[in-house]
Amino acid sequence: MSVNASPPYGGGYPDAQGGHDPYAGQGSYAGQGAYADGQGGGYAGPGQGTYADPAQGTYAAPGQYADPGQYTDQGAYSAPGQQQARAAEPVAPVPVDPEPSADEPGEDEPEDAKGGRLVTAVTFLLPTALAFAMIWRGIGDRQLWRDEHATWWAASLSFHDLSLLIRSIDVVFTPYYVLMHMWLAVAGDSPTAMRIPGAVAMAASAGLLALLGRRLFTTQAGILAGLAVAVMPFTTRYGQEIRPYAFAVAAVLLSTLLLARALDKPSFKVWVAYTLSVPLIGWSHLASMAVLGAHLVMIVIARRSGDKIVGWAYAAAFTLGMCFVVPMAVSGSGQSGQIAWNNPGIDDLMDFPMNLFGSWAVAVPVMVLGTVGLFFAGRLALPLAAWIVLPPVVTYVTAAQLHLFLPRYLQFTAPAWVLLAAVAVVRIAGPVAGAKAGTGAAARRGFGWVLVAATVAGIAFQSLPGIRETRQNALGEPDFRGAAQLIEAGQKKGDGIVFSGVQTERRAMDYELRDDAGRPKDWLMYRTPQERGSFDAAECPHPAKCLAKADRLWLVSTTLDGKPFSGMPKTSATVIQRSFKVVKTKKLKYLQLVLLERTRAATDDSSEEKDDAAKRKVHT
Repeated sequence: MSVNASPPYGGGYPDAQGGHDPYAGQGSYAGQGAYADGQGGGYAGPGQGTYADPAQGTYAAPGQYADPGQYTDQGAYSAPGQQQARAAEPVAPVPVDPEPSADEPGEDEPEDAKGGRLVTAVTFLLPTALAFAMIWRGIGDRQLWRDEHATWWAASLSFHDLSLLIRSIDVVFTPYYVLMHMWLAVAGDSPTAMRIPGAVAMAASAGLLALLGRRLFTTQAGILAGLAVAVMPFTTRYGQEIRPYAFAVAAVLLSTLLLARALDKPSFKVWVAYTLSVPLIGWSHLASMAVLGAHLVMIVIARRSGDKIVGWAYAAAFTLGMCFVVPMAVSGSGQSGQIAWNNPGIDDLMDFPMNLFGSWAVAVPVMVLGTVGLFFAGRLALPLAAWIVLPPVVTYVTAAQLHLFLPRYLQFTAPAWVLLAAVAVVRIAGPVAGAKAGTGAAARRGFGWVLVAATVAGIAFQSLPGIRETRQNALGEPDFRGAAQLIEAGQKKGDGIVFSGVQTERRAMDYELRDDAGRPKDWLMYRTPQERGSFDAAECPHPAKCLAKADRLWLVSTTLDGKPFSGMPKTSATVIQRSFKVVKTKKLKYLQLVLLERTRAATDDSSEEKDDAAKRKVHT
């Protein structure tokens, strides 16, 4: 009741017999006078009675409050003709618990609602810093492998030449190549410089996973998930790889976090942010769009819980976001031949967990704990299961058409496994889902942090062999850096270079010799990759004519059978063997470097030990 409300009618109607109250026995007006349910106090005549309000005190006169302890008798009112209300005995006020503020959790609210921006910042920065430290160590030591050479080549092109390239190949990587082009213009093209963007994206992914775990479950679960991801082999590998897979992981986590925020505390700004995150997923890698199936499950659950607006909001966000992805996807559908080699079999499916996490020692415990975590995830179990299962199943079933079933393409599913594993571990210390998530005695919460530390230490120990492997040169990749060093040390003016094999030798040596002004001339290159709008050059159709001015040749061979000339066009091999002789051969890892000099009677050195490269494992 407002203290400025008009007083009730207290007198009677004037008539010959005097005033009388036509509403005798009913008290004051409802909502203004006495309340029968005990929520109000008695209200006397105008300016004279008292009004008892448990929250405000006794009303003594218009605009005045009596002492808070002097409450009138509930239900008191003035009798007809009476000028003063009957005074009631003081009534002790009933204590009322204050309602929880927006910043503090109530009894049924998770403890993790506390903390605000400081806890949010710590939750993000702690895993991010650890992940970046793991990635940064030895970031420039490992040689680039063939896909990274492709990134360097595309990013180093002018925008005109890049536009010609993407018309025939890799249009789906256009946003990434443009980003890397701008980065190379600022930071240079050393291995360390080119790997920094991916390192930042992958490190941020650990922080984003921690924030997602905090929002969906508890702070402990989020921090455990973020720290665990930071020390896993795949984080170091893809954080040090000059490819867009780290950006795909970050985009998926950012988009899922924004969607969870929109469902929890919807606002126009958050939905706009989620809408903008959808193209980021597609631009990083088309296979990552499969996570939208898990997002749809989250929307369906929210709609069944009574949110009637969320379906329309998601439909608008999805439609607008896909408008920026569909044109690129349609253009890329005609270029799928470049990955047509990827036809996975049963063995690839069985090895998928190991390749996803970097080792069986990490994959097995994470996936076992993740499966257990599904039973404690509440209504979030279904979306997380869809996040984990749908992408690999869909890409494997459609592998013959889309060729997208590769562990590196599906790396964005690993964080969901880790988050569920964190839920399973933290559940020992208390609830992780529902209204009581994160609540409990201080001892149990402290025990939870002990579990977090112990789990991260255990995963780090299991990850050490896999991390050491990721910092070495990729499996099956030739030692192009070693070959470049030998050429630079022994080259003479007028030397030429030729290539034999199936490992994109020309592009790799272009990178390794990029800063050598006196590098050997590529005599057999007839048309440059820029002229062809491709990653590969066209070989000279008349090798005898093209090699007429060459006196010495460096042959870089990565043939699988160990025969230096078997990996080049037959006409070129015939001309070289007839016109040049082998001076020396240097065997490197998965590579032979042969120095040849012109002679009238060239002979092939058949006494060289054959390379066992045909038996080697290849990095995928």
